[in-house]
Amino acid sequence: MKKVLTCLIVDDEPPAIRILEKYATQLPGLNCVGTTTKAIEVLQLVEKHQPDILFMDIQMPGLTGLQLSKLLQGQTRIVLTTAYGQFAMESYELEVTDYLLKPISFDRFIKAVEKVRKQLSSQEQRQSVGEEFFFVKTDGKNRFKKIRISDVYYLESVKNYVVFQLKNEQVVTYNTLKYFEKNLSTDHFIRIHKSYLVSLHKVEKTDTNSVWVLDKELPLGNTYKDEFFKRIDLKSI
Repeated sequence: MKKVLTCLIVDDEPPAIRILEKYATQLPGLNCVGTTTKAIEVLQLVEKHQPDILFMDIQMPGLTGLQLSKLLQGQTRIVLTTAYGQFAMESYELEVTDYLLKPISFDRFIKAVEKVRKQLSSQEQRQSVGEEFFFVKTDGKNRFKKIRISDVYYLESVKNYVVFQLKNEQVVTYNTLKYFEKNLSTDHFIRIHKSYLVSLHKVEKTDTNSVWVLDKELPLGNTYKDEFFKRIDLKSI
């Protein structure tokens, strides 16, 4: 059985939203979790729903789909929609998954969804065979840094960035902690606070309020205590 994917639809024209909503309803394995006609709401909705796919119009008042794509890189798979073909080259430079020209046919919509599904499946397969590294974007020039999972002690959320704490180095990337919580292996990492995700293998000691990693005391939030100590119990002898 196919995994159910989630999508968010953004367009300043309600009729365009209704078309894609209808397509999503007709396609098994796809669930629309939200829509908006306001570009300013996109960042908040992506943070809230963490959709697998973001269908987003390019030309919108306030912020364009291209501008939002730059801000959302790495947080979701983006499929841009537009009535104009001249944005195709720029959109692919932003590493969007697909680019749909209006009017969008159902079969072209399906092709875009399957393209996302294939990408996600490939990612899951790499994780399942024990991939020991990943890449994060470190600046605005499409530069990526390779990080070995075994080198990561913890991740810290600082405003709109995530800081990877390695033994003798910090790596900063523009993203959300929620994204890495969702995409990094749960065998290695666990959330302990709204601002911290730690490597369970690197935890040195803990009490009811703190977790020590790399000789640093990190806060243990009430929301995460039960799950954290449940994992600790599984490792105890």
